[in-house]
Amino acid sequence: MSFFRRYGLYMAWIVALVATAGSLYMSEILLWEPCKLCWLQRIFMYPLVLLLGIAAYRNDHSIIVYALPFPIIGGGISIYHYLLQKVESFALKMGPCKVGVPCNFDYLEGWLTIPMLALIAFILIILLLVVGRKPE
Repeated sequence: MSFFRRYGLYMAWIVALVATAGSLYMSEILLWEPCKLCWLQRIFMYPLVLLLGIAAYRNDHSIIVYALPFPIIGGGISIYHYLLQKVESFALKMGPCKVGVPCNFDYLEGWLTIPMLALIAFILIILLLVVGRKPE
């Protein structure tokens, strides 16, 4: 536990970096067009790369209080997006996105979808920041 307490901030930064690189790979290399909800999730993930990267470099754990709302809100959007994709009655009530790729479209076609990958990253970041908020 002391390892995660000491290096939680660094590991949260690495998770944010991998998630950002993954989303850019999917949209820029695989040419998968992100939907509106994907963009919202990116809005809450991308700044974490800079915030947590600078804080990790400076070993500044005070940023954690200010960074935590990003993965919490982004995780909420991921849950909503996953429900929209996987729960048919939920998708029927909400309706599809009006512009671009429909938000209920699933590029990966399985239980592990892009919103689920984002949710896993957001949860990991939350856990690592909470554990690493007070280093030894």
